[in-house]
Amino acid sequence: MLDYLALQGSSENPTFVTILFTVLLAFLLSSLIAWTFDKTTQQVMLPVAYLQSLVLVSIVAATVMQAIGDSLARGLGMLGALAIIRFRTTLRTPRNMVFTFASLAAGISCGVYGFTIGIVGTISFCVFAFLLRYSPWHTTTNSLIGVLKFELPKSSVALKELESILNKFCKRYSKVRYQFSNPKNKNTSELATEKNIAYEYHLKLEHEDDAKTLHSAISNLANIQSVKIIFEHTSENV
Repeated sequence: MLDYLALQGSSENPTFVTILFTVLLAFLLSSLIAWTFDKTTQQVMLPVAYLQSLVLVSIVAATVMQAIGDSLARGLGMLGALAIIRFRTTLRTPRNMVFTFASLAAGISCGVYGFTIGIVGTISFCVFAFLLRYSPWHTTTNSLIGVLKFELPKSSVALKELESILNKFCKRYSKVRYQFSNPKNKNTSELATEKNIAYEYHLKLEHEDDAKTLHSAISNLANIQSVKIIFEHTSENV
């Protein structure tokens, strides 16, 4: 068995055994992070390239930290070299960004020979990721996010009736936009005296079966026009 104290060599002149152990440990820790992401995500199209990046970026971070060591000159030179590189790949969700930082943190911990910190931090991160996966904060697959658009005459009182319907069927909703318009009369080119107001609501339904019922109830309201609802499943790439 390798002596743990023997691995705590000088950061200026690390031994071959220390370098090899550091790279292997960074690989194992980042593989655990990638496996945790795979088991806790809801993404249908599994990003294989992203999983590989989680593993490889930890090794790169460990190698960079070992190369810099305690040298200020090396650190400044490495900073200048990395500034030349432009990373144009964007992470779509904050959760993916957090997993990337976790893999980087594991590699940096190994690179500065903080093996205990890297091991404890990575295991804790993965455990809490699984706890959040089954917590109430996790987004359920049958939850729907929708956008409701419609028009009502300015003098209409159907808006209160509509919001009472939304309270009945929606877990949450909010009015995000309304716009005034003067529609033209169908028979003449003159502007109609009655102004319309175009509304836009964001909705969250708990059950998919309520979507059709909600649309029917809203469409049956008096004076409502141009009713349009677009729903999509909330994945949030978690």
